[in-house]
Amino acid sequence: MSSGLIDAPTESAGRPAPRRRRTWLWWLTSVVTAVAVVVVATVVGVYVKLTGNVKHIDVPVEDLGPRPVKVATKAVNVLVVGSDQRGGKNAKYGRFPGERTDTIMLAHISPKRDNAMVISFPRDSMVQLPECRAKQGLVGQRAHLGMINESFNSGGITCTWRTVESLTGIHIDHFVKVDFTGFKGMVDAVGGVEVCVPEPIHDKKALLDLSAGRQTLKGEQALGYVRARYSLGDGSDIGRIQRQQMFIASMVKKVMSGETLTDPARLFGFLDAATRSVTTDPDLTPVVMKDLATSAQGLAAGQIHFITTPWRYSVTYPGRVEWVEPQSRELFQIVARDKTVAGSGVKGGQSKVSRSKIQVEVRNGTGRAGLASVVAVQLEERGYHIAKIGDAPRRPYPKTTITYSPNGAAAAPTLTRDLLASTGRLVRRAATPRLILTIGDDWKGLKPPRRNDLDSLKGFDATHDSCAAA
Repeated sequence: MSSGLIDAPTESAGRPAPRRRRTWLWWLTSVVTAVAVVVVATVVGVYVKLTGNVKHIDVPVEDLGPRPVKVATKAVNVLVVGSDQRGGKNAKYGRFPGERTDTIMLAHISPKRDNAMVISFPRDSMVQLPECRAKQGLVGQRAHLGMINESFNSGGITCTWRTVESLTGIHIDHFVKVDFTGFKGMVDAVGGVEVCVPEPIHDKKALLDLSAGRQTLKGEQALGYVRARYSLGDGSDIGRIQRQQMFIASMVKKVMSGETLTDPARLFGFLDAATRSVTTDPDLTPVVMKDLATSAQGLAAGQIHFITTPWRYSVTYPGRVEWVEPQSRELFQIVARDKTVAGSGVKGGQSKVSRSKIQVEVRNGTGRAGLASVVAVQLEERGYHIAKIGDAPRRPYPKTTITYSPNGAAAAPTLTRDLLASTGRLVRRAATPRLILTIGDDWKGLKPPRRNDLDSLKGFDATHDSCAAA
């Protein structure tokens, strides 16, 4: 599907090859289970069945070490991890020993149950890891600087719990661990999930063939879509995380819709598929989930927000990411104290469109090979979604230009403010909200990030329409 503004071939020369790593996207199931199950599990009569589905793992308090004080005492903070253990039913997705997690998130439910926030921690984040003792066949973890997902491999869920608390200062109440065997069943149980595909996808690794445009994906297609990486966007893992968050928002919206809530069979099918894939701490029982759901039954999709910990690519550790300060610390304090993210709501007048809601297509209009890919990485670090990287139809292109349609006019100023020099160009006949950034010979780069820039903390809510930004 064309961007609606200008068509151009895809850039090939000089584009950095993303590091090969095992695809993990089963966190979709994790988030929907941690948030949507808590929100919608109110149907009387399913309790016994759901109770039998859920498995439990004990988390000894003495293994968690010094813990943060819980400031917002009535809030609920749930650690969510995804397991890619490949035994049993999961063997069809490839075999390797042990159990890993490439996704770690925290679901925060407010004391009044009137809003929720889901924070994603990039799996390649270089952070200070705490010491965890060896137990149950796991080697344990020494205190050192390493990737955040090492804790699960070394010390299991208890070590991951301790790691996240030590890094964020947020007191965790429960954990949810999910594998991906129930993912397809959950998608099918709600009648499929709607997504927007900007370009046709033919991905042999993900076993996926999709045409361009708005469409509803059923289980097998949805699994391939969330696993795909190299055939979509800029091919990076961060780009895939952004796409996965969009998918989750669409799925949560579907789960919380009248279409699901008023259909007992569909609702029970979803909850049954979700809980069969869940392992929790002993205290997070279906009774607790039901009580939370009852108290939060008025929670709307627009009150569930998705945020990624502010990050940048590491210069010291190539292929890894580092958290940006003070923005990350500000985010964690907001959650710990149950505060509101400044600027996350519309207060009246013309509001600034946050970067997390803007898709950008980057085109190289210069003779410098690979420049579009470099710029795309820089924009991605700021929080923009990179829809496509390509060459301008003609080169050299004299001036750096942001091309936009009437539907993209509100987003164009946000991108303009981040560039040192650019020219705007309105295409009135176009309809897409996507922005087209064509890099010209006058390219001067991006402005230095402001230390007080909290735009990356705004995220988006579960009403967000991925098709509207395509």
